[in-house]
Amino acid sequence: MDQSKTGKFIKDMRKAQGFTQKELAEKLGISEKTVSKWETGKGLPDAGLMLPLAKALKINVNELLSGERLDGERYVERAEENFAALMADKCSPKAKSVTCFVSLILTIISCLGLTVVCAGYATIEVWLRITLVVCALLSMIANVAVILVLGISSEIFECPECGTKFAPSPSAYIAGMHTMTKRRLRCPHCGKKSWCTSFWRK
Repeated sequence: MDQSKTGKFIKDMRKAQGFTQKELAEKLGISEKTVSKWETGKGLPDAGLMLPLAKALKINVNELLSGERLDGERYVERAEENFAALMADKCSPKAKSVTCFVSLILTIISCLGLTVVCAGYATIEVWLRITLVVCALLSMIANVAVILVLGISSEIFECPECGTKFAPSPSAYIAGMHTMTKRRLRCPHCGKKSWCTSFWRK
């Protein structure tokens, strides 16, 4: 979706209905600043606001997302494109990265918690305590391995130096320092090591 095009369309439709930014904002229960942000192409309405906004502007959601009025033939075509774009955005790299990160942290915390309880506080036989600790650790290792396999098989990276998109080797992926959206890798094209941006394969 072209945010600038959609923003201009929102502005044109607002004016066609005779609303000021403030009046439209009041109708939707949002700030005037939010409307301004949409119209300048700096953001898109949240999913929950799209239908009320479309109704206020006397258009439909498909036209809102397309940034233009649509006839019958174009309507179907653009509906498919907009649906695909929304699904891609719903599964954005940041969302997937955050999901993996949160899953990893929760796994580690729960397994370590179980280990501490079993090792120090539970009044059970020593052999059972050791078994539970080993099971907790194996569970944590298995979960970390699954997350790593998901990342290795699903993520590609873009070099900030030359713009090349590439999939690193498993060893480079695992060894690379990283944030939720970047990983320090060596580009196979230009050979420079830098913080490469993560993208998830569709």
